[in-house]
Amino acid sequence: MKILFMGTPEFARVSLEYLIENKFDVAGVVTQPDKPVGRKMILTPSAVKEYAIGKNIPVYQPRTLKDDVFFDLLKEIAPDIIVLAAYGKLVPKNVLEYPQYGCVNVHASLLPKYRGAAPINAAIMAGEKVTGITIMYMDEGIDTGDMILQEAIEIGKHETFGELHDRLAQIGGKLLAEALKQIQNATVKREKQLEDGMSYVGKINDEMCEIDWSLTAEEIHNKIRGLSPSPAAFTWLNGRKLKIYKSRIFEDYYLGTESMGIGDKYNGEFIEFYTNNKTIKVKTGDDRRYDDPDCGYTHNDCGNIIEILELQLEGGKIMSAKDFINGRKIEKGTVLGEK
Repeated sequence: MKILFMGTPEFARVSLEYLIENKFDVAGVVTQPDKPVGRKMILTPSAVKEYAIGKNIPVYQPRTLKDDVFFDLLKEIAPDIIVLAAYGKLVPKNVLEYPQYGCVNVHASLLPKYRGAAPINAAIMAGEKVTGITIMYMDEGIDTGDMILQEAIEIGKHETFGELHDRLAQIGGKLLAEALKQIQNATVKREKQLEDGMSYVGKINDEMCEIDWSLTAEEIHNKIRGLSPSPAAFTWLNGRKLKIYKSRIFEDYYLGTESMGIGDKYNGEFIEFYTNNKTIKVKTGDDRRYDDPDCGYTHNDCGNIIEILELQLEGGKIMSAKDFINGRKIEKGTVLGEK
């Protein structure tokens, strides 16, 4: 089969690499136009474009798929099948219906759960224990087509978006190659998606990245790891944006009463750091638990808090909590989240 591959970021590049390594006939690559990146806004090609150029595969970067110019290009390439992986734009009906063997997509969730643009981030932030890859036929809906193959994997307790992304990308490439072999051999089986358990996630925006310190330690930890390393969860420190990349939950911390411990502290307040000098402990909105036998205290309050391990202050570089503390004077009792 002659394949037209459509994809943009690193996740898609891995799928393209699997196709090339498995000797599939990739006639061309469609990817997003180069975009300005970094403080200097340097025009940068996508990961898929860089890889395709290195393999001497023709690259096309249309501004839209909806005009006659792209459809004429499609007819010129004449693919038997179109493969998509994180392309980043909706594909119009006339393009979906053009190839003889249809359009196949690599999606990073166990459909029908987490249809949409940010399934990996969403799964981690929701505290899911399992996710996976679905290879599916495309239709006019958003990730609603018939499924071909699925593979599930467990999400690590502290696994970040970046780490899970890389694991899923490899599985996606492997499953894609297997699905295309089944299509070539006419052994492919289609499975309709159930609407039961369906959920949809849009693109990550800045508002979704801000930490609400009134949430539980687990919810905050899941947000931090679900957005790390990019775009990164953030809060505010003395009016400056503070990105947090790594954290962990400190369980059963002695909260105490208003006259002892931190019972009178604010959510988001620095509890301690100079005594440890390795992490920054921050109070969260966890409910307090009285007379908890696992806490080690009687008739006092225990709860879960957040330890910050890696962070970046606006205008600075990413550093460990220890280096962050050593490099600046921060008063105990400082409250995060206040602009």
